Formats: sequence, structure tokens, C-alpha cells
Amino acid sequence: MLTMPAAALANKKRMILGVTGASGMIFARKTLQMLEADARVGKIHLVISGAGLKVLREELELDLTKSAEVAAALAGRPARKTEYLLDSDIGASIASGSYPVSGMIVIPCSTGSLAQIAHGISQTLIERAADVCLKEKRPVILAVRDTPLSRVHLRNMLAAQEAGAEIFPMTPAFYHRPKTIDDLVTQFCCRVLAHLGLEQKKQFQWQGEKRRP
Repeated sequence: MLTMPAAALANKKRMILGVTGASGMIFARKTLQMLEADARVGKIHLVISGAGLKVLREELELDLTKSAEVAAALAGRPARKTEYLLDSDIGASIASGSYPVSGMIVIPCSTGSLAQIAHGISQTLIERAADVCLKEKRPVILAVRDTPLSRVHLRNMLAAQEAGAEIFPMTPAFYHRPKTIDDLVTQFCCRVLAHLGLEQKKQFQWQGEKRRP
């Protein structure tokens, strides 16, 4: 991992990217790639739950046996801004409110992780980092992935939203006429990052219905 001078890092965003055990790891990969490529981002703290690692192996066929290579394996390229943290490392920097970050994305966010975050149960680093961001009034985006949603899930979404999180269900859009799966994934991730003040040039923006003669 390439380190950046403290003065330069101070002017850039520090982001937390949590990946939990729900389907949709292609969205986690694209989000990491876009954060890595964004000049406004200086550092990314990547945390993957145990279940998340299992789903990553299944959906993306990644070899995640070496911790030092996890970030690059997920990004599919060198991840020089990214620090990979174990979900069991409850003493990591992002577990404290005194460590400044610009926001946190949990993508995909399982309904189990949603429940823990919604009720302030901090047994893992992802849960603790989210709890810290909420109490410090920092942005938290939960890209929930499950269907159908039970009444329990809906109540937990409301509880998380009332605590300050933004519920961002993994629902792809089609009005930009995507040609590939990557088009769908990219547009969704652009929308997520825009809610953190990281608008992307690749994002399609609706300009109004085209009038036909």
C-alpha cells in the first residue's frame, strides 16, 4: 500500500467500505474501484465480514487466503489507497470517534448487519465503525440486499434511518438504457457515491423526457 503525506491526506476524504454476507459482491468491487480512482479520496478502510468473505469466494471466485492481497483481489487491480482491516479487529482506528472519516458505505449490507447497526450492537468492526459514524453524525449508507422484506427488516430499516443512516436498497435503474451488467452496477454505485459528495462523471443524469414529434 502506497502511503500519502499527512498534509496531502488531510485535504482528501477518508472512507470506510464495509462488505457483509449478502449477494451482490460485484457492487462492492465496483465501489472499491471507483473510490480508488477518485482523486478526492485519500484513504479507504476496507472491512469484510466472515460471511462476506464466503460470498466473495462464491460470486467472484477470489482467492482471499492472504490478508495482504485481499484489497487488490477485490478491486481486480492494485489498491494503493486501501487498508484492509479484519472484522474482528475491534481496536482498529475506525472503531474510535476520534479518528476522522468522511463517511461509510456498507455494500452489500445483509439484513443481519442491518439489524445490528440499527440497534447499536457492536460485536464486529463493521458494526462498531457504523455505530461510531452514526454517533459522530457522519454519513452511513446501507445498501441493503434481500427480497422479499419481512416486517422485521422494514422495522430495522426505519430504526437505522432514524438513527441517521441512509437506506439505499440495491435496486438497479434502467432509465439510462443499460447495455451490460456493468452499466447497471456502475450507475448504482455512482448514485451511492453522489450521496457522499463524490459525484462521478460516469453517472447518468436524467434531463427530462425527450419529446417526440
